[in-house]
Amino acid sequence: MRKVSGLLLATERRAITGLASLYAARMLGLFMVLPVLALYADDLVGATPLMVGLALGVYGLTQAILQIPFGVLSDRLGRKPVIAGGLLLFVVGSVVAASAESIQGVILGRALQGSGAVAAAIMALLADQTREQVRTAAMATIGLSIGVAFAVAMVLGPWLAATFGLAAVFWFTALLAALGLVVLWKLVPPAPRRMRHRDVGIDRQQVTTILTRSDLWRLDLSIFALHLVLMAIFLAVPFRLVEVGIGAERHGVTYLGVMALAFIGMVPLVVIAEKRQRMKGMSLLAIALMAASLGGLAGLDGIWALFACLLLFFIGFNLLEAMLPSMLSKLAPAGAKGTAMGIYSTSQFLGAFLGGVMGGFIVQQWGLGAVFIVSAVVVGGWWLVMLGMPTPPHLSSEVVALDEEHQGDALEALMANFADVAGVEDVLVVPEERLAYLKVDRRHLDEEALGRLIRSRRHEG
Repeated sequence: MRKVSGLLLATERRAITGLASLYAARMLGLFMVLPVLALYADDLVGATPLMVGLALGVYGLTQAILQIPFGVLSDRLGRKPVIAGGLLLFVVGSVVAASAESIQGVILGRALQGSGAVAAAIMALLADQTREQVRTAAMATIGLSIGVAFAVAMVLGPWLAATFGLAAVFWFTALLAALGLVVLWKLVPPAPRRMRHRDVGIDRQQVTTILTRSDLWRLDLSIFALHLVLMAIFLAVPFRLVEVGIGAERHGVTYLGVMALAFIGMVPLVVIAEKRQRMKGMSLLAIALMAASLGGLAGLDGIWALFACLLLFFIGFNLLEAMLPSMLSKLAPAGAKGTAMGIYSTSQFLGAFLGGVMGGFIVQQWGLGAVFIVSAVVVGGWWLVMLGMPTPPHLSSEVVALDEEHQGDALEALMANFADVAGVEDVLVVPEERLAYLKVDRRHLDEEALGRLIRSRRHEG
């Protein structure tokens, strides 16, 4: 066995920087339309609230359907060709939406944008390009880039639409995807030999186990509800801003203020959740903040009341976006994080799709206020479901590379040796990958015993 330095290699830095920027640019393109489409859709032939909602959310449907097939295809054809193909689809979808004069054309464009479902392939390439010891940090960088992309999109989208029109938003996303192709081929290092990575890939043999774990499906439900509500309310939020006297040209500045203050408000809550191990309590608080804000958006008037409600919503939203993947990582069995994350991501995309459709239907049938009321009810039900969730254990993932492939009795003995180390809570050894996946409680981990085991096995190998 071998433990390698956790310092990043030059090739790993290039890969992480390139792939994080690529992922962020793609998500920026998908999110920029969120705060503007409902407001500017009147110029599109055939636009109704339901059709606008479908245009907002349809990318989630194609993402959910195609992300796993794209990941499998990248195992066979190579990561970079599949990612490049997905980016080209994104460019085509953006051009179709930018050129559309009808809402149906925008729906088709958004569906094509989502069909470039390369998230799994990007994460697999990241795993190919990084060692086990730095992979968790590399994935955290991707997660951070998504959060930054969302905040930038909320500011940049309204500015582009107010200055140059709705089509400019889609032309800009096409440009981003085209630049992503350059980043892919010029910045990201050549891909090494492709391997399966249980950190990021779905293992079909584990799907049933993951789906039947009540703690994990509660997290899947959480990300589903979170993005369902996000998509639904943005059929109405832009109009609420206009109603209180904030013109479309000032929406970007408004969102900038809200997102900046929400980030500041979220940070101490994340620290409490992680450092003081209050993840369940903080998640319930975040959901409650969202429910309260949605109730306020439905009934309160005035610019400051609206600002306060949006601030509460995004404190809760950002807190959950940060905490849910961390909770998933702690709860997923050893060697099953990739499968758990794949199901989680699919739930997120389905939530975005159904949220857009639901929000459009509600606004069309009952008006703007109704979408906030229904969303508050959904969030209230979600809070009750999470109330029964067990407190996540404070576990970390550890991956140990094996120098030799173990089989039969040797494999059983090796797993038993790992399990006997104090603080090691779960073990999975995958002979064909020559990796051991551990779940450890670092508060009680006997690092000396684990180190001795690693050194002794290395000498035997």
